[in-house]
Amino acid sequence: MTDAAAPRSRLGTHEVFNQPQMRHRDPWAQDATLRRLMGEDAGLAALGAALGSDEVREAARDAQTVLPQLRTFDRSGRRIDEVHFHPGYHRMMQLGMEAGYAATAWDGTGSHARHAAINFMMGQVEPGVCCPMTMTYAAIPALSANPDLAALWQPRLMAPAYDPARVSVDRKGSATLGMAMTEKQGGSDVRANATTAVKDGEGYRLHGHKWFCSAPMCDGFLTLAQLDGAISCFLVPRWLPDGTRNPFTILRLKDKLGNKANASSEIEYDGTYAHLLGEPGRGVPTIIEMVHHTRLDTAIAPTSFMRAALGEAVQWARGRRVFQKTLIDQPLMAATLADLALEAEGAFLLAMDVARSFDDPARRPYARLSVALAKFLNNKLAPNMVYECMEALGGMGYVEDTPLPMLYREAPLNSIWEGSGNVICLDILRSCVKEPEAVAQLNARLDSARGLDPRYDTALAAHRERWPGLPMEAEARWFAESLAMLLTGAVMLADSPLAGEWLATRFGARGWVRGAVGAVDAQRVLAEV
Repeated sequence: MTDAAAPRSRLGTHEVFNQPQMRHRDPWAQDATLRRLMGEDAGLAALGAALGSDEVREAARDAQTVLPQLRTFDRSGRRIDEVHFHPGYHRMMQLGMEAGYAATAWDGTGSHARHAAINFMMGQVEPGVCCPMTMTYAAIPALSANPDLAALWQPRLMAPAYDPARVSVDRKGSATLGMAMTEKQGGSDVRANATTAVKDGEGYRLHGHKWFCSAPMCDGFLTLAQLDGAISCFLVPRWLPDGTRNPFTILRLKDKLGNKANASSEIEYDGTYAHLLGEPGRGVPTIIEMVHHTRLDTAIAPTSFMRAALGEAVQWARGRRVFQKTLIDQPLMAATLADLALEAEGAFLLAMDVARSFDDPARRPYARLSVALAKFLNNKLAPNMVYECMEALGGMGYVEDTPLPMLYREAPLNSIWEGSGNVICLDILRSCVKEPEAVAQLNARLDSARGLDPRYDTALAAHRERWPGLPMEAEARWFAESLAMLLTGAVMLADSPLAGEWLATRFGARGWVRGAVGAVDAQRVLAEV
């Protein structure tokens, strides 16, 4: 908080004391692990400073609380199908896009790891805007399936700028791209989609319904439809070159648990113009390139919620006194917070290891398998961890004046998006069958940590004894959890000064709930937060 005038503590009926003056965290300057991984980066430092400012925090709060409004018609009764956002939403979009959220992995200025770092920082403050920016980032390689579309769209998607103007893409310097795949009857089974495409000149006309269309004010969307009885991929422009509106009917905005700033919607295509992307009948392989990259962000996002929640809990505990001691010096609270800090450290390092593998073409098989493991595990850990941080603040943590309720509502989302837990586990099994090189690279990563700690060695041996081959489908979650935990352990041993504490509390004796751990040097762990 940087207000010039301090708030009043002496009130008419009481004096306010023992209430820590909570300050906005700078997610770059106050994260030693992130800075150690990324090194000197003036752009990330500037983004962190902005995200820690009162101005941006106020914009984020407005984006989350002044909800998007669907405007179906103009004043004369003509159909417009537009969503109106609070200026705070546009401020957050501008901040992320100008920082390179969508561009930095592709334009030669950064990497997928740098993209992940931007996602990690943005998600701690306003996760809703991350959806359209993530889809824009992820769509860029998928467009290579059509060189003409790539030439028009890719430079604009990679531009480090934000332009919300409602005009065709050829008239814009920057653009965003969304996705609309899910239908009522299919869910994750996109091959059950019933939307149809019919040839119309150089393009196609789509007819059908999409149960979820995230960010309906993007400039275009990748979507799936049946063409001659086979699923094909299409690019739907929101606005047409002649200045008219492409028929794109927004039926309603989804009333979601969280992610409030993002206007997820239900739409209909009614003669909607579209361009074929990729070969006819190859829709799923074409769009899977986009899904592969969105999954990276669904592995990173839960770690941002964990880190933000932990920062709130630790700051509170360092400023609050109970029973004649600072809260963080109470042994049980210190042990609980230390366990949560280890959870956040392991999840983040796992996700960043996956992000680095996206930057190495030789490790693409590993990236394909490890991103699914990280998505599965990190999203299962996040909701409980955010709740525990909420509890550390007591009743204050349950109040919307703090960011904990927002983070708690966000925590389940990324486990559902781009494949729920069971879908991801089945995908892991399929990858193990279809991509032997992915398994070989994963095993090499696991073996690289052997001999560094006996607890890790014992856990790895137990996993391989339990599953000398692939498990039965009913054990897929257990198998995926075990593999993901081992991979986290290998990454921790390579990258973290807290690896010993992590292994002791994850592969040693402990209870089920967070904080139910044996002796741990809590103050050493918390000194890293």
